Amino acid sequence: MTTIALFGGTGKTGRRVLERALSAGYPVRALARDPQKLDDETELHRALTVIRGDVLDPASVDEVVAGADVVLSLFGHVKGSPPTLQADGTRNIVAAMTRHGVHRIVTLSGGGLRADGRDRPKAADRVIRLLLKALAGHVLADAEAHLEVLRASDLDWTVVRGPRLVDSPGTGRYRVGWVGVDASTRISRDDLADFILTQVDDRTFLGELPFVSD
Repeated sequence: MTTIALFGGTGKTGRRVLERALSAGYPVRALARDPQKLDDETELHRALTVIRGDVLDPASVDEVVAGADVVLSLFGHVKGSPPTLQADGTRNIVAAMTRHGVHRIVTLSGGGLRADGRDRPKAADRVIRLLLKALAGHVLADAEAHLEVLRASDLDWTVVRGPRLVDSPGTGRYRVGWVGVDASTRISRDDLADFILTQVDDRTFLGELPFVSD
């Protein structure tokens, strides 16, 4: 069975991905600054290995990636995060993957990140991006920088993008398109987690930035 290295497994979306991965039988190696947040999962699933550490610590990242077959990188900015968190963390992950011969990585970002040649943003999409740039410009800049790290690598990467995330129950029905193309402005975290897990084995979107919405 494919072993997953998971970064961001204690977050709202990451936790949903973790639960689904374990339920599907995947062995998971998860990095957590506070492993106690995953105590209930650790007690229920022997397939879960939790490593204490931070994505900005290369040694911790290396330990998580060692022995894995695919990386799901779902960590993001929280209050107090350094402005280059995603780019620097992704750089550590890519370096560890290169050392251990792991080739597949799936990361999570927002719709503000552009897929040139694919997206067809409408007026509302442009307004949302302008607001994001004005209110959280460092987050958008960091997302763009993390994408450049991936593009400069030799890895099989996919960046999953989503619009506004909501906590309502998933429906099991969602669209995979591009900004302004077969897309809406929201997605359930449950449905987003479902799609992210499909990317462990699916190679349809290698080197792409699919946009998932309801």
